[in-house]
Amino acid sequence: QVQLVESGGGLVQAGGSLRLSCAASGRTSRNYVMGWFRQAPGKEREFAATISRSGHSTYYADSVKGRFTISRDNAKNTVYLQMNSLKPEDTAVYYCAARGTMWSASTGVRDYDYWGQGTQVTVSS
Repeated sequence: QVQLVESGGGLVQAGGSLRLSCAASGRTSRNYVMGWFRQAPGKEREFAATISRSGHSTYYADSVKGRFTISRDNAKNTVYLQMNSLKPEDTAVYYCAARGTMWSASTGVRDYDYWGQGTQVTVSS
């Protein structure tokens, strides 16, 4: 098993940037494909980005492509989500997730086995 703890959320103005972190404990995160999802009030949880175990492969939702960058530091058991050019519609609780399978660009909530508690990101206009 792996435990995930997100941090780095907060309030930012539109056009600003934030970097989220996801610290993994238990089994080392290098054994897992990692992903970031988000959930806005009244909406379903949606996929944002995913990264392979090595970090060599990534995949993004169209809504964040070109603005968000997912990365990982396996030595630190940490995954990051750099968010630039933030928009009010990016406001959501952001969740880190892990799946212990071979790499694929999986975007479904059910594809992931472990979840963090989430961190709030609020973008003001």
